[in-house]
Amino acid sequence: MTRRLAEVAKKVGVSEATVSRVLNGKPGVADATRAAVLTALDVLGYERPTQLRGERARLVGLVLPELGNPIFPALAEVVGGALAQQGFTPVLCTRTAGGLSEADYVEMLLEQQVSGVVFAGGHYAEADAPHEHYYRLLELRLPVVLVNAATDSLGFPQVSTDDAVAVEQAFGHLASLGHERIGLVLGPDDHIPSRRKMAAFMASAKAAGLPAGPECVEHTLFSPEGGQAVTTRLLKRGVTGIICASDPLALGAVRAVRRFGMSVPEDVSVVGFDDSAFMNCTNPPLTTVRQPIEAMGRTAVTLLVGQIEGASVTAEELLFEPELVVRGSTAPAKTSPAALVDQGHGARGRT
Repeated sequence: MTRRLAEVAKKVGVSEATVSRVLNGKPGVADATRAAVLTALDVLGYERPTQLRGERARLVGLVLPELGNPIFPALAEVVGGALAQQGFTPVLCTRTAGGLSEADYVEMLLEQQVSGVVFAGGHYAEADAPHEHYYRLLELRLPVVLVNAATDSLGFPQVSTDDAVAVEQAFGHLASLGHERIGLVLGPDDHIPSRRKMAAFMASAKAAGLPAGPECVEHTLFSPEGGQAVTTRLLKRGVTGIICASDPLALGAVRAVRRFGMSVPEDVSVVGFDDSAFMNCTNPPLTTVRQPIEAMGRTAVTLLVGQIEGASVTAEELLFEPELVVRGSTAPAKTSPAALVDQGHGARGRT
């Protein structure tokens, strides 16, 4: 008990006597100090006294799929800063291979008496993934906000980049450069944002009178390795322009083009999605569709805090307009698809 008092007092910057008064429900402590002590208890992993467990901590879970893709640390920075301005402390939960699952994190956050949760890139966007932990949050009426598209069965507030507009921008850019054989690299088949992008791709190709059959679309994991593997297949089919559903996928696509004996953008143009950190420093700098992470992150926090404070919050998905950022990875098409295939196979034969 003495150790707990000392740790909490040091964390908050108050005396052990003040911590003791809070834990024993004694008067004479400012509301802000009382809240800070309770938050410190939660952060340090100590169980609240029985009489205080009914109060929710001023903690908010931020559940992310990974930190390898720079877009997620960028979102965490925006959300964390916006929460801090509202007097909340973010608890970052990142899924790792062989580590805690999303459902495990939800259990942990509930034990910590969090005030709400922001999910990004979670299982809610995967039609075939387990969703039981979301239904539990719905039953508990815990404030939740989802970042980017979810399955139809969940009723949480959502803030999303408009996937259809993103693909229309990328496709229109490549088509304006004279590319007639455009490929699309997406995430897994059950990934809802990828499904939206594919629908927009098919519609854009049809409107432009360009091919858009199954041979133009590939699904893979969201990683440079996944992007490289499936791009090689597209190159064998003669594509001259490639739209990718993330920047890491696009970096893998660039690598595949080079391994195939061709160059970006001289032979093949590549467009990413996110405009995550350092994409202007790649070789060549990546043309990509920028997600408005700052606006989306702040809106997610506004929706969450509104729920926490009991305000009425829209259940409609809020769609944010993306922005095409043209850099050095796209250029006018200058070689026919058939010639590219011949060139690619010839280059491979020389390596």
